Amino acid sequence: MGTGKRGLLAAALTVVCAVAVLAAPGTALAAPVPPQDTGPAAGTSPKPVPDKDLEQVREKLDKLYHDAAVATDAYNAAEEKTKKQSAELVSLAKKIVAGQRKLAQLKDQAGAAAREQYRTGGVPPTAQFLLSDDPDQFLDGAGLVLQSQQAANHLIGERTDTQQQLQDYASDAAAQWKKLDTDRKAKASAKKKIQQQIDAAKKLESSLEEKQRQRLAQLEQKAALKAQTAWLDTGILDRIHGKASAAGEKAVAFATAQLGKPYVWGAAGPDSFDCSGLTSQAWAAAGRPIPRTSQEQWKQLKHIDVKDMRPGDLVIYFDDASHVALYIGDGAIIQAPRPGRSVTVAGAGSMPILGVVRPDA
Repeated sequence: MGTGKRGLLAAALTVVCAVAVLAAPGTALAAPVPPQDTGPAAGTSPKPVPDKDLEQVREKLDKLYHDAAVATDAYNAAEEKTKKQSAELVSLAKKIVAGQRKLAQLKDQAGAAAREQYRTGGVPPTAQFLLSDDPDQFLDGAGLVLQSQQAANHLIGERTDTQQQLQDYASDAAAQWKKLDTDRKAKASAKKKIQQQIDAAKKLESSLEEKQRQRLAQLEQKAALKAQTAWLDTGILDRIHGKASAAGEKAVAFATAQLGKPYVWGAAGPDSFDCSGLTSQAWAAAGRPIPRTSQEQWKQLKHIDVKDMRPGDLVIYFDDASHVALYIGDGAIIQAPRPGRSVTVAGAGSMPILGVVRPDA
């Protein structure tokens, strides 16, 4: 193996071994914890928001948290990719180590053969049979020489193949490392955007007086109730009669047990969840693993007409599939709504429905 190849192999092995450490339990890839809101800077007072502008504040907050949800989905997607790539690099590391050991063994065998040839003066013991005047010994010796030649050719071929495999593994490791680095950067970018949106929302909320915050909460409830009522007024519940599957019942039971736990972006339990963290874990508990993000759940799972949905199905919200909840029946969902809130029950029609998907179709 040339110097360039050895250098690439050594670098790849260093990379994959480092990734193996990073992928070990308790290191890296943990769900982030958003920083605590410290409120306005010391010595300053938030500029009060006129009551007449509270509806605009509500709409602004909805947009900020929606954008944070989109960024959270991007973060979760990048997180899943880095986990997969880390696992692939660890696998490559094991193959490289095994290949190096095999190559060392083949080199030892080749060295032993060379030393034996030198010891016998350049004539292998099997070839010495050819010098015999005995016909039987001559024929036996010819067969042994042929076997020896075949073994030598096999050894050379196996060594060449092993060197090529190591080179391929090293190239794969280098390519996987580039992908891992790209997705880590995507994670960092998404994380930054999430914090920007959440910080802006907290800053806006901190500008409100206590009474205004209570009024804002009422406006949020009113908007959700209005949307839910409009959805129910279509008569949709009269057409929804689906009964939960056994797996769906398990998913609903899991989600119900999480009620009251806080929303934390990037979290998938056991103590906190984001929206798709809750739905993916609910279905994992039901024995049916599904994609981690709401967008991938929408892309990969079977689409169901709203009128045909049943408890356990996932309701996907907004045109960009940035939110997801678990349908529990009677026009209700369990969801992890947004930062500052907890896992709760809400109306299935309280947000714009993009569609419904079924994990166990």
